[in-house]
Amino acid sequence: MRRAVTRLALAASLLALGLAGLASAQQKPESLLPPGFDDPAPAPSPAPRPAPSQSAGQPARPAPTSSAPALPSGPGLAPAAPAPDPASLPPLPSLTRDELARLPSIEELERMSSEELDRLLGLKPKSDIPPGAQRALTRVGVLAVEEGGLPPVALLNQPQALVRAALAGTRGPLVSRWGHILLRRALASRLAAPIGMDPVEFAALRLGLLNRLGEFALARAVAQDIDTANWSGALTEEALTAYLASGDITGACPAVRLQGSAREDATWQLWQAICNAYAGESALAATQLDRALGRGLAPRIDVLLARRFAGAAGRGQRAVEIAWQGVDELNPWRFGLASALGEPVPEPLIARALTSRGGAYYARAGAVLPMLTAQQRAAYAGRAAREGILSADAMVDLYAEIHADPAASGDPQAHAAALREAYLATDPAARIAAMERLWAAGEALGGGDGYGAKVLTAYAAARIPADAAHRAVAGDLIAAMLAAGLDRDALAWRGVVEEGSLGWALIALAAPAGGEVSEGAVASFIGNDESTDARKSAFLVAGLAGLGRLSAGDAAALADQLGFDLARQTRWSRTIARAAEVGNPALVALLAGLGMQGASWEAMTPLHLYHITAALKATGLEAEARMIAAEAVARG
Repeated sequence: MRRAVTRLALAASLLALGLAGLASAQQKPESLLPPGFDDPAPAPSPAPRPAPSQSAGQPARPAPTSSAPALPSGPGLAPAAPAPDPASLPPLPSLTRDELARLPSIEELERMSSEELDRLLGLKPKSDIPPGAQRALTRVGVLAVEEGGLPPVALLNQPQALVRAALAGTRGPLVSRWGHILLRRALASRLAAPIGMDPVEFAALRLGLLNRLGEFALARAVAQDIDTANWSGALTEEALTAYLASGDITGACPAVRLQGSAREDATWQLWQAICNAYAGESALAATQLDRALGRGLAPRIDVLLARRFAGAAGRGQRAVEIAWQGVDELNPWRFGLASALGEPVPEPLIARALTSRGGAYYARAGAVLPMLTAQQRAAYAGRAAREGILSADAMVDLYAEIHADPAASGDPQAHAAALREAYLATDPAARIAAMERLWAAGEALGGGDGYGAKVLTAYAAARIPADAAHRAVAGDLIAAMLAAGLDRDALAWRGVVEEGSLGWALIALAAPAGGEVSEGAVASFIGNDESTDARKSAFLVAGLAGLGRLSAGDAAALADQLGFDLARQTRWSRTIARAAEVGNPALVALLAGLGMQGASWEAMTPLHLYHITAALKATGLEAEARMIAAEAVARG
């Protein structure tokens, strides 16, 4: 604190000097040293030396006389140069009106942390990372090609306006779990920005879309691939959203302290106080939080949560009691801080938040917050699984943890027990019955169309032997397997399912080396289809046509029978077809995400599915195309 006060005094002094003008700068400066310190006592006169003998005929030299005091001499010392005439010095630069207006006020100086004061006084550079260690912006992302990422220069020569429109126009979520997984893969890849687009803007757009998809941890990882000194306002905003939703409050502190007073909103100032506390400036943090509470800068509950979090940073912090009385709604700050602190949020607030317009945010964030218990995360996990945020492995791990918890109760404990039976029951019929109970759980496992339960039981379904005795549930078993991409396990049922059944349709789409399907086989499926408006049949025809497993004539005839035209073109269809034509998987993935927006498969059209599967297949993403097409029929 003493160091901060010293810097504050120095900054205030410089401010005063700037405002005082230049008139005093031309006067003789006053000494700041104690009296007599800069005027030392004269050294004792040395003993007179004997005069040298003179040669004959040499006149005697007169002794030099001077009124100036003698200067000491010795090794390493030289006579001081005379002081320059002030009139001969060049004039100091004057401050313009704009420069004076930009000088911080005393109140602003008081709010500055030691790092901000250092930068104001020029004592600290913008970035403390050595130039050789600073990361380039030529490639931004966390997924390399050898790790499954898309080609890094795939978007380099694409029109920046098109890439910007695809990223900003996808508001999320996507109807398809596999579409979500594909788009996430593209957004996480180490990509170069299109020519003409600022790499930081490109990164900010990607972070924004990852946040809208609920991929907060991945958005945080991509943000961390960029030095905080290069963060723009838009990138900072998206990064803070990711840090808050992932419960990493102090992870944002390098950027918050570096940018200082760049923002004045309440959340930013509360974050500044927290970061100052964790930087060892607890007194400054306490002052900032007291000021925020006293002036009503933010609601009381928001300030109290920030004070509790800052109080964990060091000594001298006051105890803070969190009182939720009078709090009518939840917001991301309250949910993130309370979760990070382990502070229970009242159930009515959570229930109201989940059913609100932005309720999906809390489900997506809560499903992956590591500080929540497994039973708490189970309330959100079903939705996260059906959207593609949680994998089948993650779901099994979650419910295994619940089963091992003796304190678990209610629906999570019952679902964990059913999942265990689906794996370990000796009779396959008993295992299938346990899975059917989970499939019927509906709202308790994330609501929607129950696809989260299919993800949960994917590996258990793969353990059921392909037997004609289980033919009646083959469609659901195969749909569960394909929810986790277990296409080769699903193929074991090829000789068991009947032509025209749901299981047959899923295998016809998902088989890695599927051949051409006859019009008659598809017609038999259409005849058995009981879905609304024969949507499953329409998706089957569109998927088979996009994958090239229906002849052009059969596809056109069947599509016409089902009431849609595969030849119809839109601006989006022409764009994605052109991206596929030039073999650009990254642009195809972005455009596919743009075309798959919606809360359910009712928002999807067969025409969109046809163009998406055709474009993905053309650019080497056939596996994703097969899974998306099969998912459409399973969920249509």
